[in-house]
Amino acid sequence: MTIRVRLDRVLYERRMSLSELADRVGITVANLQILKSGRARAVRISTLDALCRALDCQPGDLLGFDHSPVDDPDNPDAEDGMD
Repeated sequence: MTIRVRLDRVLYERRMSLSELADRVGITVANLQILKSGRARAVRISTLDALCRALDCQPGDLLGFDHSPVDDPDNPDAEDGMD
């Protein structure tokens, strides 16, 4: 199970570039790229608020929960698909 970031989809729907969003929110393009790629380990509520304001969306438009099992070597409780 994992959280999926759907920033690409929302940017596409808004016809907005990552650099335009970075300018509007005051976050570097590099940090937005980390978030967009799903490599971010945490997101500040203030950042999520700024993204939602700039994109005129709800947090649930940007984030989704995937019920699929995920191999996570950092989590000993993660399902590995092996029985």
